[in-house]
Amino acid sequence: MPELPEVEALTAFLSERLTGRVIAEVRPVAISALKTYDPPVTALAGRTVGPVVRHGKFLDIGLVDTGLLDIGLVDIGLVDTGSVDSGADGLHLVVHLARAGWLRWREQLPTEPPKPGGRNPLALRVRLEGPDGDGFDLTEAGTKKGLAVYVVRDAEEVPGVARLGPDPFDPDFDLARFRALLAGERRRIKGVLRDQTVLAGVGNAYSDEVLHVARMSPYKLAADLSQEESARLFEALGSTLRDAVERSRGLAAGELKAEKKLGMRVHGRTGQPCPVCGDTVREVSFADSSLQYCPTCQTGGKPLADRRLSRLLK
Repeated sequence: MPELPEVEALTAFLSERLTGRVIAEVRPVAISALKTYDPPVTALAGRTVGPVVRHGKFLDIGLVDTGLLDIGLVDIGLVDTGSVDSGADGLHLVVHLARAGWLRWREQLPTEPPKPGGRNPLALRVRLEGPDGDGFDLTEAGTKKGLAVYVVRDAEEVPGVARLGPDPFDPDFDLARFRALLAGERRRIKGVLRDQTVLAGVGNAYSDEVLHVARMSPYKLAADLSQEESARLFEALGSTLRDAVERSRGLAAGELKAEKKLGMRVHGRTGQPCPVCGDTVREVSFADSSLQYCPTCQTGGKPLADRRLSRLLK
């Protein structure tokens, strides 16, 4: 699943290629991916792309009525393409890539209409105006579909965006605010870090990585963290995400998944040696996900209970 660093990199990638361009056509292929109907997705055609921003793991492509630009309202300061909002007749194409969704940039899109159904992973195609016929596809692999596309007048109309907690990259997000989020949380710290209503942008993979850097058990209760532990976790959160964004900087959209996998220390590395101490990375499985950790670095050498595995062995 793309998380904060990958969506941040996608935001920068698209900002360079989309800002100021006009949408020629938006063609939905998997209707199940569309979560809104008013405004219709066809309303995006003919609009000019303004800012491309990130809200947690949501990608937000802002669009303004090209007619407002043509009559010179930008020049006299009435419309700012860098801050598209409903007052400027702005729309937003908001995308959540979910577990298996991705954005694929195409220097030249096929001219024939895409065919829905079957095993076609294509969910939505956006073509830009111009002689090259460039644009991007939103795709989703697998049979479990979670990719979500919204066309709204304000990004806050998307329920998932409206519920987001603070962003780790917000300038106002400091240690005191982080500690306030953890206070009273009688849940395991792994679950708290993944909860988008508590903290925006961190998912299963980077929560594993953050906890490994912080040398902390994923089963530790958030409310039980000492002052030293919460400070260590806060520092690990910032450094892990910043490092991941820096590794992704300048990469094409198609290279981000591979970079994410290569940069992992414990996530997805079950059975491999920990890069810090050499102990074997272990896994705990759940119904729809799993976590990875290093016993020596994080749990005092003790393996965590894996009830699902225990039931299989009985």
